[in-house]
Amino acid sequence: MTPSRQQALKNHLYNIIFKADTPKGKLFDVVLIWTILASVALVILESVTEYRHDYQLWFLIGEWFFTIVFLAEYLLRIYIVRRKKAYIFSFFGIIDLLSVLPTFIAVLLPGAQFLMAIRILRLMRIFRIFKLSNYLAEAELLRRALLASSRKILVFFSAIALLVVVIGSAIYVIEGPQHGFKDIPTSIYWAVVTLTTVGYGDISPQTSVGQFFASIVMVLGYSIIAVPTGIMTVALSQAVRKSNPSDIQCTSCQRYNHDADASFCKYCGQDLNING
Repeated sequence: MTPSRQQALKNHLYNIIFKADTPKGKLFDVVLIWTILASVALVILESVTEYRHDYQLWFLIGEWFFTIVFLAEYLLRIYIVRRKKAYIFSFFGIIDLLSVLPTFIAVLLPGAQFLMAIRILRLMRIFRIFKLSNYLAEAELLRRALLASSRKILVFFSAIALLVVVIGSAIYVIEGPQHGFKDIPTSIYWAVVTLTTVGYGDISPQTSVGQFFASIVMVLGYSIIAVPTGIMTVALSQAVRKSNPSDIQCTSCQRYNHDADASFCKYCGQDLNING
């Protein structure tokens, strides 16, 4: 094959594999998505003991089939891209590689094939298939809200960490090893489970004092859960407002939701231009 024909082939394959603007490109990505789903479903079914014993050969064939398909796709991507190193060390390049390694590792380390479930991460390609720009914009708003509230959330979790240590130590003193609280780490585990209102029930206070103390912790848990929710709600609301600079707050009635070309508040008639 001449260099020009080889380059033309690479360009054609590039448009199919790396772009979703053409019918062939979209079809390739849709087939890839379903192949990934099928391979992950295979791994999940193989983890069921009954299925693994009854269909061991079919699972083995399926594992190698999907591995060869994904390996061929991975090598093909490396072949057609111009900046090969950039793709290999990119997020998707690493995920593509990790999706084929477990089958080969399983030859030396039995059980590693279950790591193939990492292929599900490749489904993130669906964002470029359907051009979900609106979803990506919302994801950016969520990212900005998380960054804006990160310090408050960090302080909150630091306070919770100190609180569970105090609660765990207190319940250890109240109940003691004879009632299942054999050490402070175990008591801290109970404090986390109780404070988050999960309540597994594997460890529970037996004395009346301990039960009263546990009741206080449970009620406290309900109020604590609302704190990070409130922090994120305020941060997300502020991020949404900043993303829409035309949504000006009226200085008179303090309300938003004005039209982009509005000069006056639609609620009270205040001149919006004096807001700054």
